[in-house]
Amino acid sequence: MNLDIRTAVVTATILTVAGIILTLLSGISTIRASHRLPFFRKRRDKMMRGWRLVFSAIFLACLAFVLNRFAEPAIYHFYPPTPTVTLTPTLTLTPTVTLTLTVTLTPTITNTPSVTNTPSLPLSIINGFEGKVTPNPDAIFSPLVFAQTLQNFQPVDPKTEFAIPVGHLYGTFSYNNMFNGSQWTALWYRDGVLVHYESAPWSGGSGGYGYTDWNPNPDEWLPGNYVIQIYVGTTFKVGGQFTVIGTPLPTRTGTLQGNPVGSTTPQTTINPLTPSPVTSSTPTGSASPTSSVIVPTNTALSTGSILPTPSITPNS
Repeated sequence: MNLDIRTAVVTATILTVAGIILTLLSGISTIRASHRLPFFRKRRDKMMRGWRLVFSAIFLACLAFVLNRFAEPAIYHFYPPTPTVTLTPTLTLTPTVTLTLTVTLTPTITNTPSVTNTPSLPLSIINGFEGKVTPNPDAIFSPLVFAQTLQNFQPVDPKTEFAIPVGHLYGTFSYNNMFNGSQWTALWYRDGVLVHYESAPWSGGSGGYGYTDWNPNPDEWLPGNYVIQIYVGTTFKVGGQFTVIGTPLPTRTGTLQGNPVGSTTPQTTINPLTPSPVTSSTPTGSASPTSSVIVPTNTALSTGSILPTPSITPNS
């Protein structure tokens, strides 16, 4: 049986309290019984034994207070806690993303914007949630690390500034205490405008390594400040920033083979630091697929379902 430090301290405290009660009752009973003895010496010895039991109960009470208040922090000082990673070798990455955006073309703009310091998910993405499991509020994610190449699920040559053309970009992280079937979401912003997102039920196990990625057409990488936000359910967990520099590539004239020309529809945009919604126009349509993969530690890479990103044919 595995017994963690907190459980051991609580158990010791409960046993000490039980000892206090038994010792105190025994001491009081002994003192009362001494009054019924007719002989002075026996009465004095029995009374002394009773008071010793009472003082022992007082000492145990002090010990219980010290155990409950100081034992656990003192133990953690010498044995720092480390998260336990549960390896799940059977990884099935089959996220199903339903792109049913409900955008209202009647924004309400006031002169008193409501600004909050906590990022939040757009309502249109929340409405598309498919997770059936309540997210674990104790789920944790490491800070995001950005790279254009992965090796054994680890970023190669990570950095925070990339030159156009960027190509395939990964935002990698480690995680723990996740529940399979709970919803997770990754939002990609460029200068406050939502340019890419992925949201699906989690299937990467309790702990391990994962990433969110984006591989758009080369001309879709524009210079600016990019922010990635990771959510579990509707709770913001971690964010990261990187910068893209350089001159944008010319927009390609034509469409990918087998893909129709994209049409322009409005899309909700959120400022990552002050996520009050405004609207802007972003083209949507068929595009080359990208995917997000969550992999537990020491397991083989599996191919996930694809999430479409837009390709654009400009007007001449």
